[in-house]
Amino acid sequence: MNLIEPVSKHFRINEYQTKALKKLGVVSLHNLLYHFPARYISSANEGVIQTTTSDGVVSLIGTISKTKARKAWKSKIPMTEATLKDESGSLHLLWLHQPYISKMFPEGSLVVVAGKIKEKDGKRSMINPEITHAKPFGSLASNALEARLPNANNVLFGTSTEHNADMPLIPVYPESRGVTSRWFLYTIQKILTQDVLDALHDPIPKDILKKYNLPALATALVWMHTPKTETDAIAARKRFAFEEVFFIQLQKQQERSRADALPTWDISVSKKELTTFIKRFPFTPTNAQTRAIESILENFDSPHAMSRLLEGDVGSGKTFVAAATAYCVVTSRPKSAEGKDQDFGNLQTAYMAPTEILAQQHFESFIEFFKDLPIQIGLITSSGCKKFPSKVNPNGWTDISRPQLLKWVASGEIPILIGTHALIQKSVKFKHLAYVIIDEQHRFGTNQRALLARKTDAPDRDAWRMPHLLSMTATPIPRTLALTVYGDLDLTLLDEQPKGRKEIKTEIVTPAKRAQTYAHIQTLIDEGRQVFVVCPRIDEPDPAKETALRAKSVVEEAKRLKHDVFPKSRIGIVHGKMKPQEKEGVMKEFSEGAIDILVATSVIEVGVNVPNATAIIIEGADRFGLAQLHQLRGRVLRSSYQAYCYLFTDSKSASTSDRLKALASSANGFELAERDLELRGSGELYGGRQWGITDVGMEALRNLKMVEAARNEARQLIETDSELRNTPLLKDAVRERESVHFE
Repeated sequence: MNLIEPVSKHFRINEYQTKALKKLGVVSLHNLLYHFPARYISSANEGVIQTTTSDGVVSLIGTISKTKARKAWKSKIPMTEATLKDESGSLHLLWLHQPYISKMFPEGSLVVVAGKIKEKDGKRSMINPEITHAKPFGSLASNALEARLPNANNVLFGTSTEHNADMPLIPVYPESRGVTSRWFLYTIQKILTQDVLDALHDPIPKDILKKYNLPALATALVWMHTPKTETDAIAARKRFAFEEVFFIQLQKQQERSRADALPTWDISVSKKELTTFIKRFPFTPTNAQTRAIESILENFDSPHAMSRLLEGDVGSGKTFVAAATAYCVVTSRPKSAEGKDQDFGNLQTAYMAPTEILAQQHFESFIEFFKDLPIQIGLITSSGCKKFPSKVNPNGWTDISRPQLLKWVASGEIPILIGTHALIQKSVKFKHLAYVIIDEQHRFGTNQRALLARKTDAPDRDAWRMPHLLSMTATPIPRTLALTVYGDLDLTLLDEQPKGRKEIKTEIVTPAKRAQTYAHIQTLIDEGRQVFVVCPRIDEPDPAKETALRAKSVVEEAKRLKHDVFPKSRIGIVHGKMKPQEKEGVMKEFSEGAIDILVATSVIEVGVNVPNATAIIIEGADRFGLAQLHQLRGRVLRSSYQAYCYLFTDSKSASTSDRLKALASSANGFELAERDLELRGSGELYGGRQWGITDVGMEALRNLKMVEAARNEARQLIETDSELRNTPLLKDAVRERESVHFE
């Protein structure tokens, strides 16, 4: 049995199962073997039928009787019905879409079932319970296999668990319509009973496994899918969590090593001129901003290209750091090896933002920062191009044609170019691109950043130099995630807010408190302030679609607010389906005070800066993650006015209440990121898949000790053997992952 072969070659699967498996990322036998249980149900604390209550998941041991496969009378859904009996009584069992259960568990089978007990009209039932034979099953318990597996006595990364070795654990696998957890359970058992374990080669060096008490690959796979104890399952999951983070770290350290080997720009900075430039600003930089600028200047003076992530909370002043360091670049004269100035003309800076709204905003900010200086600034987006200063208006910008802008950028006449994805189009060429700034960088893929770095139109390969890279984000990121996903970047935190900012007041608003909140909003509008209202949807859902998201929409909520709540207010809308020119027009009106209330989707999440907007209502707040809610709340943290954030929710869920209370009680994004990881679970953090990390890998992000261990081991390996020539299995494993974008 070869693990690269498709599942369909060895198992009979129908069309629906094929689609379901593909949706889950299971195509080959290898994928199947690495489709790990999401959780386990333990029968160590089983109850008895007669006395077990209906609260939560319960485990019961009994004998199966009256098994029958049939189809529902109206819907024709195939199902299995059975009765579970123990000494205290009996319980009705029902499995939908699983008629094969009757063959797998015939009458008289001693089984363990686990699930929730439902009670209706005095009849107690379990619907779709997990079920397994009460004794360990299959040849996995054979002496031959047991002899290969060491005892699970290790305590890994500070975790230990009590367990009952006599009771089986039931694996529960992620499912999709057409393929059940039980299908995975028995199919994977069949694979493990073959000779595949003997053919596996563990890519992690033995000394690392021994150092951290991690089980070998074959052992970990058996313990993952058929754990005899909870300790076995934990040991296996920690091995695979470590493995995944370790491979990511190796790839990131390799990327950093390769980047360090490339030539870069030596940027000569005049501290006196920089001090003069900073004095142009109407505020004093925070200590955190000053430290960030100093770190970047040290990188500019290094023989290696800078790769730095600037992580700053909402309103902490990242744009100021970007502007000050960009000024250093475009006013620099690079030195030759002999220490003489080289006649390169202006070095250039590219500043990429994820949306046109944000790119336009940065363009306007840079105009304010650089006015009265002989430095030209360009803007390029899909909807047009602009240049500052204008011949007509020295302190303003003018629209120009794309060919003209590209000509000036290629000649070096425009040293600062701000834009969206349009910056990485083939037609965009720089003369001497020395500095790349990427805002909200997690929205760009690795390949997009690499394309931008290669934008210098060098006459020959020897003339090309790697530009310095500054990535920036206001998205709160847990430390473990930052250390993992950004392993190739140096981290700098802006952990201070500018002086004079008042702490935002955040309130959870239930339906009963809405009228009171609207009254306060009206008071703010009467005082001349402005308001954001954020909705989860653009349009109302199709009533014919039962599964459609039932949530407030921008279009209908704007109408309702105008008609029923704020009839005298000027209300505008903005969302992702609007054309760029339309969005820009509405945002301009809002910025200029021509709109009192802006109803929008989360398109305003990133970077929108309207200091006069001091309140935000977030409809359906329970539908957003803490990180996104914090970002949205940041839209009203742009002035010295008192700011308010109202979280509207109809949810009565305790977990939702905990999450929203965490937001209301904390204004620190970094604390919230850690809290989000704790409350929502590692598998849901930022939709883990966007980082290219599996659910098991995301579990490692709750364990700083594990992440640091994986990072240190990877760094030491790459320092001594950057291309992993001495560990070919490890080299192949990392190469297989290179097609995955971790950002």
